[in-house]
Amino acid sequence: MRGKAGLVVGLAVGYVLGTRAGRERYEQIKTQWLKVWNTAPVQNQVDKVKDFTTSAVLALPTTLWNTAVKVGKAATSNGTPGQRLDASIKVGKDSADDIAGAAKKNAEAVKDAAQDALDDVAGTQGRGGA
Repeated sequence: MRGKAGLVVGLAVGYVLGTRAGRERYEQIKTQWLKVWNTAPVQNQVDKVKDFTTSAVLALPTTLWNTAVKVGKAATSNGTPGQRLDASIKVGKDSADDIAGAAKKNAEAVKDAAQDALDDVAGTQGRGGA
C-alpha cells in the first residue's frame, strides 16, 4: 500500500512540474511562432495567397459555367436530334481542353506562389530576419 501511495504522490508531483515546464515551453514556442508569422515577408505571402486563391477560385468555375452554357446551346440548336447530339459532344470535347488548360494554369500558379514564398522566407532568414 505504501508503494502505491508513493507512486501516486510521485505521479502527481511529476504531473504538476511537467505541466508547468510544458506550459512555459509552449508559450515560448507560441511567442516565436507569432514573431515569425507577423513578419512583413510572411504577411506579404499571406496576402499573395489570399489574392491568388480568390482569382483561382473564380477562374475554374467560370470556365465550367461557360462550358455548360456552350453544351446547352449546342443541345438546343437547330437540326436533327443526331446533329444536336454530335454538336453537344464536339463542344464538350473542345471545352474539356479549356477546363484542363484552366486547371493546369491554376496548378502552375500555385507552384509559382509556393516557390515565391519559399524564396522570400529563405531570403529573410539569410538577412538575419525571423
